[in-house]
Amino acid sequence: MATAAEIVAQPAEERSAPIETEQFRKDRPSVVGPPQPGFPFPIFLQGAVQKGFGRGGKDLGCPTANLPDDSIQSMSNTTQTGVYYGYAQVIPPAETPTDLCVDDLKVFPMVMSLGWNPFYRNEKLTAEIHILHEFRSDFYGYEMKALVLGYIRPELDYTSREGLINDIEFDKKVALNCLERPGYSQYRADEKFVVC
Repeated sequence: MATAAEIVAQPAEERSAPIETEQFRKDRPSVVGPPQPGFPFPIFLQGAVQKGFGRGGKDLGCPTANLPDDSIQSMSNTTQTGVYYGYAQVIPPAETPTDLCVDDLKVFPMVMSLGWNPFYRNEKLTAEIHILHEFRSDFYGYEMKALVLGYIRPELDYTSREGLINDIEFDKKVALNCLERPGYSQYRADEKFVVC
């Protein structure tokens, strides 16, 4: 399987993703991966949250935070496109007032899409993180730290928005189930995160 970085080198018209199917959805396991992270995980990502297309929250009911291109290079060089899980934390700029509450600054489970989002025909590789927490306000420009611990599934193309939404909701459940295991839950307290 080609890494995301190798796919970037291909002309856009040559990039493709498998089409989702009902059979794929029926056969999905609720827990994926070994009992603890294996190579190439964990992968640490960090960067200022950027504005994306605004589709995650509006179209899909799943708001996402986009990381800058340079922050995802370590991951795109070693992994394929797809959906991943791990932990993430939002850190406000020092000495700047914030609308986020103390609870918003904790480390939370996350799911992340690394790819082109074929349903929307993106032309650029993106890393979009959905933190499994309801924040009080947006946090564009804030620092985000993420520890990617495992792979859920490949990037797929969808024939309907409903199919995409169904898979996103199942991805969230898979992430939470996987992170309950002791080999993964210990990373919530990783030294790369800031203690609040």
